[in-house]
Amino acid sequence: MVDLRGLMMILELHRQGLTVSAIAERTGRDRKTVRKYIRQGLKVPKYKPRGPRPTVVAPFAEYLRERIAAWPRLTGARLLREIREHGYRGGKTALNDFVRAIRPAAAPVFEMRFETGAGDQAQVDFAEFKVVFDDEPGRTHRLWLFAMVLGHSRMLWAQYVLHQDLGTVLRCHMEAFERFGGVPRQILYDRMKTAVLGEDTAEQAIVYNDKLLALAAHYGFTPRACQPYRAQTKGKVERPYRYIRADFFMARRFAHMADLNAQLQHWLASVANARVHGTTGRVVAEHFAEERAHLRPLPAGRFDAVLRVQRRLSHEGCVSVDGNFYSVPDGTRRRVLDVEVTADQVRILEDGRLVAVHAVLQGRRQRSVLPGHRQVRRLVRHAATSTVALLPGHRVVQRPLDVYEQIARQLAAGGVR
Repeated sequence: MVDLRGLMMILELHRQGLTVSAIAERTGRDRKTVRKYIRQGLKVPKYKPRGPRPTVVAPFAEYLRERIAAWPRLTGARLLREIREHGYRGGKTALNDFVRAIRPAAAPVFEMRFETGAGDQAQVDFAEFKVVFDDEPGRTHRLWLFAMVLGHSRMLWAQYVLHQDLGTVLRCHMEAFERFGGVPRQILYDRMKTAVLGEDTAEQAIVYNDKLLALAAHYGFTPRACQPYRAQTKGKVERPYRYIRADFFMARRFAHMADLNAQLQHWLASVANARVHGTTGRVVAEHFAEERAHLRPLPAGRFDAVLRVQRRLSHEGCVSVDGNFYSVPDGTRRRVLDVEVTADQVRILEDGRLVAVHAVLQGRRQRSVLPGHRQVRRLVRHAATSTVALLPGHRVVQRPLDVYEQIARQLAAGGVR
């Protein structure tokens, strides 16, 4: 078969008046071939379409289709890690091209980017998750993911919790600051009730929870509430929730709450904060190493805000705080006790006197019984099994049982004085 260039040469030589033999000699073609193309004239040769070439993704195509069908928002990075465990040796570009072709299209969302300086701002929010733990099959747990992300480097800290109460919010702030090794100058909040109580229309000011303000004063940051119905102003923390759900949470199993948070911390260290961020173009952990010097230093001691509540004592000698039970000593008389809750401790008081100090329990329906709080019951058992020491020469008189029955009848009739 003669290609287009060869055909043009044959026709040009024929136009110049060369014979078929001369053209065949110059082009290296057979004379019959030369006559054929001279007779045929200028006609673009037709080529058969090439069959599809095998790609490096092809052996994993069925697996990828099943994963995308079950979990449409799984990230390309997550899928790349999974198929590499099954022997994939290709790159992420070939994989992303294939995934893009099979993934259901999502409606575009356009946002204005707003960058902050090093150490200037962090963003905080909660997101709801539902999970069935392997330890409790058939039971769906409603959890909350607390996340704080530094606006400059995109360094991310997160933890799953059971409550959105004020004590949990304060504790998570402190743990995030300790993980970062410093404090940003400003923290941006959505209008979560534990942080923002509302607005003072007369003063045209945001009203924050006084305990959050005390936390801010202790650590040296300024709280700021985003505008109502403008959650996109804290997009740096909204986007990580989608990322965590797609790259970490989906299609994964967890034995229990502790296992869930252990897997999350490993993923944060090995994946989320070790990746090249799509917006900054830098490795998050390396970028954070530079931002860390611009954070405010941690204060000398942890914040020790006290939340005071009253709790009724149960028949088991415990008070309930956030769904968990804490013991008091036997002999406690008051049925309603004062309870002080900090980020780390539960303190129980009777008439202003401290009677018990417990470490805060994580989870629900947990029970903390301190040593010595059930001493009376042990003494009763001890007394029941002990013997009475007698003086020398004394003995215990043993009488028939009918004597005691007669005494009992006389007592009942009032005949014994």
